[in-house]
Amino acid sequence: MAKKQTLFECQACGHQSAKWLGKCPNCGAWDQFIELSSKQIEVLKETNSNPLPSYIGAVPITEVSYEHLERFSSGDTELDLVLGGGIVEGSLTLIGGSPGVGKSTLLLKIAGNLAKSGKKVLYVSGEESSSQIKLRANRLDSNYESLYLLSEIRLDIIFKELEKHAFDVLIIDSIQTIYSQDITSAPGSVSQVREITFELMRFGKEKNIAIFIIGHITKEGSIAGPRILEHMVDTVLYFEGDASRELRLLRGFKNRFGTTSDVGIFEMTKAGLMSAKDISKKFFTRGKAQAGSAITVLMEGSRPIILEVQALVSDSGYPNPKRSATGYELNRLTMLLALLERKLDLPFNQYDVYINIAGGIKISETSADLAIIAALISSYRNRPISKDTVFIGEVSLIGDVRDIFNLDIRLKEAKSQHFEKAIVPSMPLEEIPGIRCYAIDEVSKLIEWM
Repeated sequence: MAKKQTLFECQACGHQSAKWLGKCPNCGAWDQFIELSSKQIEVLKETNSNPLPSYIGAVPITEVSYEHLERFSSGDTELDLVLGGGIVEGSLTLIGGSPGVGKSTLLLKIAGNLAKSGKKVLYVSGEESSSQIKLRANRLDSNYESLYLLSEIRLDIIFKELEKHAFDVLIIDSIQTIYSQDITSAPGSVSQVREITFELMRFGKEKNIAIFIIGHITKEGSIAGPRILEHMVDTVLYFEGDASRELRLLRGFKNRFGTTSDVGIFEMTKAGLMSAKDISKKFFTRGKAQAGSAITVLMEGSRPIILEVQALVSDSGYPNPKRSATGYELNRLTMLLALLERKLDLPFNQYDVYINIAGGIKISETSADLAIIAALISSYRNRPISKDTVFIGEVSLIGDVRDIFNLDIRLKEAKSQHFEKAIVPSMPLEEIPGIRCYAIDEVSKLIEWM
């Protein structure tokens, strides 16, 4: 008689073990291991292996033909930009984000756009009733006959609706609320999320239906559930932003059909999430010059964005002065302060330093180093910097100002917003009329210019 196969799985992170464990060695959670049934083990094997229907021999790469991807527009320019040009037929897209950031609002708006263009869309919600969704649709102007609502958490009922009508797009809100009767664990568990995602992926590929699923995130900022969820889907998008602010950022972290470098920017209005058409003026002001403020130009994918960097240097009453940064990496700020103390003999070790990036955006590249230093010196000496000047450049640990990529594109954006001067590491490849460039190769020369 064959020996019964046993397998235990952590419901917090998905780690598997041949025996029960009190503490998960992967995530450290206690009392989270449950025994998988034989049905769950079969589903797990099918999910991980996903065998091909027939054997296909190796083919020289020169003989492989291109697979043409059929795309259609979502009706939103920002989402199309992040997806790489539009929605791919048969694709599976996962959208994650913190509660209240606008995931459901965005997808309901997109569902309305698609229904308006003639696509048949099924919006499945396991968290809200159809009447609640209808109220939001009224506000978003998403009432169209081609948009169907289904308030259901059972996977078999969802598939029956999909078989009944020839839908083009399916939206699941959210994956953690859907329940499959083939799995005995509760909705949102690792086993449930994994099997439901696999079944949705299989159905979408067979019927050529584009599927969007919403995923809750943990307090650490990652999508809740097993990591295999992100491996199985074609595209992973993260919705970022503070619920108290109007601007939201949609970033691509995985995209099998395009690049992940672009970012979509939305603005929360009374009519819902709208594409931020004039984003250039959202992150800086052109009022009176104030000490501690400097302007830089950041690249978000292929898009230049002008940002205002704000610094505050104040006397410290403690032996260890405070360092605080919002939207900027604290370790890099500490490095720049050490550089200014060593190279320019500025006593920042006696002052508290605060850095803030206006508009709530986060800087992940080094081109803002020069603007950070300019804002710090401006605040320290209480000397305002002209609002007509931008600072672009990376500062090294030895005090050099180094070149950054796409300098010409950044300067053209600065010119379009009527900036007149630019402090840069080197002169641009082509002269840009209307903006005067000053090239500096050392931080000390920035002090001379100021």
